[in-house]
Amino acid sequence: MVERLRARGLVGELAAEFAGTMILILFGVGVVAQVAAAGIGTHDSIAWAWGLGVTLGVYVAARVSGAHLNPAVTVALAAFKGFSWRKVLPYSLAQTAGAFLAALIVRWNYSEVLAKADPGHTIKTQGVFSTLPGNGELPITDLGALRDQVIGTAILLFLILAITDLRNTSPAANLAPVVIGLLVVAIGMAWGTDAGYAINPARDFGPRLASFVTGYHTAFHDQYGNLYFWVPIVGPLIGGLLGAGLYQLLIGRFLPPEELAGIEPPTAEPGKTVSAATESVPA
Repeated sequence: MVERLRARGLVGELAAEFAGTMILILFGVGVVAQVAAAGIGTHDSIAWAWGLGVTLGVYVAARVSGAHLNPAVTVALAAFKGFSWRKVLPYSLAQTAGAFLAALIVRWNYSEVLAKADPGHTIKTQGVFSTLPGNGELPITDLGALRDQVIGTAILLFLILAITDLRNTSPAANLAPVVIGLLVVAIGMAWGTDAGYAINPARDFGPRLASFVTGYHTAFHDQYGNLYFWVPIVGPLIGGLLGAGLYQLLIGRFLPPEELAGIEPPTAEPGKTVSAATESVPA
C-alpha cells in the first residue's frame, strides 16, 4: 500500500512538472516566434514573456511537485537540498516532454508565419525553438556559449536558493514565483547575448527536438555546422551545481538552523518545492 501511494504521488509530481514546463514553453517559445517570425515585439518582449512564463509555470506546479521545471534545478536540489536522486531522471524526462509538446503547439500555431518568414525552415528561424551561440548572429564560439551557460545557470540557482530559503529573507505570502520570474527576466536582459540564456536543458532540448521532427533538419547544429545541442544541456547542469554550491558555501552555512529561525519542521520531502510560499520547507 505504501509503495502504491508513493507511485501515485510520483505520477502526480511528474504530471505537475510536465504541465508547469509546458506552460513555461508556451509563453517562452511563443513570444520568440512572434518577435522573430512575425516582427511583433522586441528583445524586451522576449525577456518579459519568458519571466512571466516561469512565474505561471511555477504557480501551476509548485504545490504538487515543487515546480523545478528545469533539470538543472532538479539536479542541484538533489545534490544540495536532499531531493531524492531516484526522482531526478523522471522529473527531467517529464520536464523535457512538457517542453516538447508545448513547442509542437507553437510550431503548429505559427506554421504559416514561420513558412512566410523562412520557407526552407533554416537557421534563420531555428532560434525560435532552441538557442544558438551569439543568437546565430554574433561571433561567439561553442566554448564561449558553454561558458555563458555555466555562468548564467549558476546565477539562476544561487538566487533561487536565496529566494526560497526560509531561513533567509524569503518573499512573503505567494510571491516567490513572481520573484523567480523577475530573476529570469533579469538574466534575459543581462545574459542573453552569448547563448540566448537557455539555462535549462529541458527548455532547449524539448523544443529543439520538436523543431527537428517538424522540418528543421539543422536543429541539432549551430550556424557554423557544429553539433551544438549538448551545450545548453551540459552548461546548465554544471552551472546549476556551481551556483547551488556557492550559495551553500557563502550564505547557507551561515544562516541559523530552521528551529532557531522559528521555522516549523518540514512537512514535505526536502528539496521538493521551489516556492517558499507553498510549503514549509526550503528548496
